[in-house]
Amino acid sequence: MASFESLTRSLFQLTGASLVAGLLGTSSVTAQEAEQAGDPEPRHGIAMYGEPKYSADFSHFDYVNPDAPKGGSLRMAVVANGYDSFNPFVIRGVAAAGISTYVYDTLLVSSDDEPFSAYGLIAESLETPKDRSYVIFNLDKDARFQDGEAIKADDVAFSFELLTTEGHPMFRSYYADVSKVTVIDDYRIRFDFGVTENRELPLILGQLPILPKHYWEEREFADSGLTRPVGSGPYRIGKYDAGRSLRFERVDDYWAADHPVRKGRYNFDAVSYEYYSDDTVALESFKAGNYDFRLESSAKNWATAYTGEKFNNGPIVTEELEHERPVGMQAFVFNTRKDKFKNPLVRRAMAYAFDFDWANRNLFYGQYRRTTSYFENSELASEGLPQGEELALLEPFRDQLPEDVFTESYQPPSTNGDQTLRDNMREGLRLFREAGYSISNGKMVHEETGEGLRFEILLSQKNFERIVLPFANNLKKLGIEVDVRLIDSNQYVQRVRSFDFDVITQVIPQSDSPGNEQRDYWHSDTADVNGSRNYMGISDPVVDKLIGRLIQSSDREQLVTRVRALDRVLLHSHYVIPQWHLNVDRIAYWQQLVRPDAVPKNGTDLSNWWARP
Repeated sequence: MASFESLTRSLFQLTGASLVAGLLGTSSVTAQEAEQAGDPEPRHGIAMYGEPKYSADFSHFDYVNPDAPKGGSLRMAVVANGYDSFNPFVIRGVAAAGISTYVYDTLLVSSDDEPFSAYGLIAESLETPKDRSYVIFNLDKDARFQDGEAIKADDVAFSFELLTTEGHPMFRSYYADVSKVTVIDDYRIRFDFGVTENRELPLILGQLPILPKHYWEEREFADSGLTRPVGSGPYRIGKYDAGRSLRFERVDDYWAADHPVRKGRYNFDAVSYEYYSDDTVALESFKAGNYDFRLESSAKNWATAYTGEKFNNGPIVTEELEHERPVGMQAFVFNTRKDKFKNPLVRRAMAYAFDFDWANRNLFYGQYRRTTSYFENSELASEGLPQGEELALLEPFRDQLPEDVFTESYQPPSTNGDQTLRDNMREGLRLFREAGYSISNGKMVHEETGEGLRFEILLSQKNFERIVLPFANNLKKLGIEVDVRLIDSNQYVQRVRSFDFDVITQVIPQSDSPGNEQRDYWHSDTADVNGSRNYMGISDPVVDKLIGRLIQSSDREQLVTRVRALDRVLLHSHYVIPQWHLNVDRIAYWQQLVRPDAVPKNGTDLSNWWARP
C-alpha cells in the first residue's frame, strides 16, 4: 500500500451545488427519458447484481417481528482483557464491544436474506448509472445525530475524508477507487469512481459510518479514548466502568425508530457488556444468570457443560441454528515476512504434522468439518480441477503459479481411512528435504545456513492450548522447536496489528459477495500496512490481478468463477494450515429472551430479538 502521506493527497474535491447541477440536469423528464439521457432515477435500494428483493414500499425485513415489544434489557459477555477506547474506527487502542453496531448509523443498510443488497437509511435514496461510475446519495432530511443536529452532506464528506486518512487502514484500501467527492447541496453528495467496472462501490459506500463534523473537527480522532462520542444510531453510551463493563441505552427520540430497515429491530431498552478474562469463569457466570446470551465456540463446552436441570426443564434454552453464510477460513497463519516461512514447501510440510481427524475425535466430540476453502460453506469455494472460464482465467498465469493449481484438487492432509499420522509425517519430512532442510542431531536445520527451524505460536485464548500443543509436539518429532505462548488479548491485538508474530490462529471471515475488502486480505499494497488483515504478508502479482478481476465482475456467475480462481491460488500457496468449521450457531440463552421464528441465511442476529414482556 502507498504511504500514509500519499494517501492524504487531495482526493476530496468538495465543491458547491452549481458545478454538479449542470452535470445532472434539473429539467422535468420521464424515467424513460432520464434513462435514455443517462441520468439515473432515485432508487430506494440497490443489489450487487439484478434487483433488490424488497420493493420501495416495503415496511420491514421478512426475518424480523415488526410487532416486537420494546423494553427490557440484554446482558452480554466479552472474554477479553478490557477496552480503552470508544473509537472503533482507528488502529490505536482496543475499542469497546458494540460501539459500531449500536451507536452509528450508515447511509444504507444491508439485508441478511440476500447475497448483497442494501436499502436507504441516512440516505433515503441513491442514484447511480448503469455502469456505476458514480453514485449520488440523497439524504433523509429527518436524519439526526443524537445531539439533535441534522445529518448533512458535509458530514458525509467529512466522514469519508476522516476515515480514509486518519482511520483504520482498511478504509483506505476499501475505498481506494473513489476519485472525487462532491457536495451538491446540504442533502445531496456525489462520489465519482476512478474504476468504472467496480460495481460494488455504491453499496460499500453505503456502509460508511457517518460521523458528526461539528463534534470531531474540534477533537483529535485517534486520541478520543473514553470520551463518549455523538452518534446517530439507536443507542448511546450510558454507564460504564472503564475496561470492565459498558451499557448502551436506547435513544428515546431515535430518528429512524419506525424506518423499514429498523422496524422490529433494536428492541431492548438497554444492552450491556461485562468483560471476563477467562472463558471458564464467563461460562459459570452465564449459568448463574449474570448475563443472558452465549454463543458457544467450544465443542467441549457444548458437549459437556450445558447439562442439568436449568437446561433440561429450566430457564435456559439451547439451540443449534443452521446458517448459510460463508464461514471463511480459520487456520494456523504463517507470517511470510519471516525468512523461515518464505518457502511454500516449508509451509506445506508443516501441515502434515496437524492431525485434525484425531483432534475432532478426541477433543471436539466429532462436531466439526475440515475446512478446505477460504470461502467455505458457500458456492464460492473452489473444488475439483479448474475448468471452463476458471481455467481460462488462470491459464495466462500458468508459469507464475504452482503446477498443483492445475493438476490437483486441494485437500489438507488427513488421517482418515488407511492414512496414518506416521505416513503424513514421512511426507512432511520429504517436503522439508526438498526445501533444503535435513535433521542433524535431532534438529531440523537448513543445509546451507545451518540454522535450526524454530518458531512461536502466539495465542490469546487458553482453551486453544489443548489444540495447539499436540500440533507442536508433532512438529518437535520432526526436529522443529516450537514455543506456544499465551498472552493477554490486548497485547495479542497489538502484536497482530504490527505483524509481530511467527504463527497465529486466526479467523479470516468472508461474505457471500466478496469485493473490495479482498485487497485488505491479500493484496501486495497491504502486506506491510500495520493493521491490515493481510496477516500472512501476501505479495503476489497474480493474486493482485485476480483481486482486480474479482472486483470488476459484471454478474454473479462471473464473480463466482473469479472467487474460485483466487481461492485455488491461495490454497495451493499454503499460506495457512486450515482448521475446521461449523455450519450452525450454537447458542444458549435465558428464556426471557425471544427470537423471531425466521432465521436469515446469515444466521443469528440479536438486533432482531426482544425481551419477553
